Amino acid sequence: MNYLAHIFLARQSGAAMIGAMLGDFAKADVRGVYTPEIEREIMLHRYIDSYTDSHPAVKAAVQLFEGPRRRYGGIVLDVFYDHLLTQRWDRYSDMPRHELIARFHDALRAHMDMLPEKLQAIAPRIIEQQWLAGYEELAGVEMAVTRISTRLSRNGHLMREGLQDLRLHYAAIADGFEAFFPDLVRFTDERRASLIQAASEDSTSRKLATS
Repeated sequence: MNYLAHIFLARQSGAAMIGAMLGDFAKADVRGVYTPEIEREIMLHRYIDSYTDSHPAVKAAVQLFEGPRRRYGGIVLDVFYDHLLTQRWDRYSDMPRHELIARFHDALRAHMDMLPEKLQAIAPRIIEQQWLAGYEELAGVEMAVTRISTRLSRNGHLMREGLQDLRLHYAAIADGFEAFFPDLVRFTDERRASLIQAASEDSTSRKLATS
């Protein structure tokens, strides 16, 4: 999933949204680096990405990309799913999208000093250029995919050409999203509850061990 979806799934607090964003920027082992809530959401971000890649509807959507473009289909879909979520926002959230984005921007500003250097560098542009608000039209998806493709050392054109597949199979991919995203929301809620429970049990065990 791309930034907007991860922020949406972590919407319960500013710290959780920061953790969701850090999932793409933090080092593999984050134990003891951030607050427990942020660390949990970084881990959850990684579970979400794995679940997304393995979901049958997502795997079917990737197969709609032609030839060598399929290699980059998952990345293009991540961005496109933010567009589809934007189009269906009221089905999933009681909070207006602009309000959630504003809360996330406030959280970014409040946590700026502890962000990794790479995220610190782009955070002002995320806020000023309203990256998360730009997915309402397909043009926003095209802009984001183009931006991501420039980071590749090679074959960036294949990622950009994958936009052709999105246009051609828009309806089929959108139908797949309808099957996939409710499953992802349930998975996220259940996995977060499991992580919280495990942390609570671990804390209790450590207290008993030292008493």
